[in-house]
Amino acid sequence: MNKEKVGKKGYKRYKNRADEYLNDKEKATNLLDSAKEKAEKRKGPLHDAWEKIQLFFSIFEDWIKGRYKVIPVRSIAMITVGLIYFVIPTDLIPDFIVGLGFGDDAAVLVFIFKQVSNDLENYKIWKKEQEKKQQEEDDESTVLVIEPEEDVQ
Repeated sequence: MNKEKVGKKGYKRYKNRADEYLNDKEKATNLLDSAKEKAEKRKGPLHDAWEKIQLFFSIFEDWIKGRYKVIPVRSIAMITVGLIYFVIPTDLIPDFIVGLGFGDDAAVLVFIFKQVSNDLENYKIWKKEQEKKQQEEDDESTVLVIEPEEDVQ
């Protein structure tokens, strides 16, 4: 089975569960925490997809916290499905199968990444703008205090 078919099949298997997380911020936060923890433990096998996974984590966290609201519901639902699939160890190919277990996870994430790539690009632009604004605020709030010199006699 090719990676695209695996990705699509894995997505379809869990898409109905996304609503549980989209309607419960605490549950969504727990999902994100679990996904981050698993990713850290499996960083080696996930090397090729690491940046994409981190981008999913970032957009999902900003969405949960209400900082990023312009993503279509369909796209945040797809990202949610990707995180669910990634966290669940008994998916199409169970994670404990050495050499294969994370292949299907990566295939699902790549499939979803392709589906929401425009929204992710918009998010990256927004994120850079937010970082620039924060830097400008930090620069404005930095006060340089110059002590007057004491008269030396």
